[in-house]
Amino acid sequence: MQETDLFLDPDPPEHLPGGGYVRTHPEGIWGAGDRIAWLSGLVLALSSFMDWYAGSGVGVKLAVIGWNTGIIGKVVFFVGLAVVAIVVLRGAGVDLPPSAPESLVILALGVLATVFVLIRVITIPEALLPANSRGIGLWISLLAALGVIAGGLLRAAEDL
Repeated sequence: MQETDLFLDPDPPEHLPGGGYVRTHPEGIWGAGDRIAWLSGLVLALSSFMDWYAGSGVGVKLAVIGWNTGIIGKVVFFVGLAVVAIVVLRGAGVDLPPSAPESLVILALGVLATVFVLIRVITIPEALLPANSRGIGLWISLLAALGVIAGGLLRAAEDL
């Protein structure tokens, strides 16, 4: 009588030359963490060059881009660039050290960007007081920063 082992995997996973295994990607919404993270990071970086504040003076219409709002606008740009770089490097096979999981780094960058954008939503710099209303670029920045957080959370779910 021949015994069959029901617990053996009929198709063993592929081995890599270094002794590791091929990483399988989740399907559906759970596998969308990379796409959401890099797309939101790209929009976040580009939103620094959109109008964050608008206003009008005597015969003059004023629009201020995020880059010109001080150090916060520049930090938001570089945070978005860092998110895109992390996702692209992961796609190229370069991983962060195990002590700093990529999903948590992306999540932390998203939280940092969200806090900085919320600071600019709440307060208008004094040097820009003729610009008394928020522009569409500021709201796009906020949505993109929240998208980076969502991408980081989905990537964390992939790791589990």
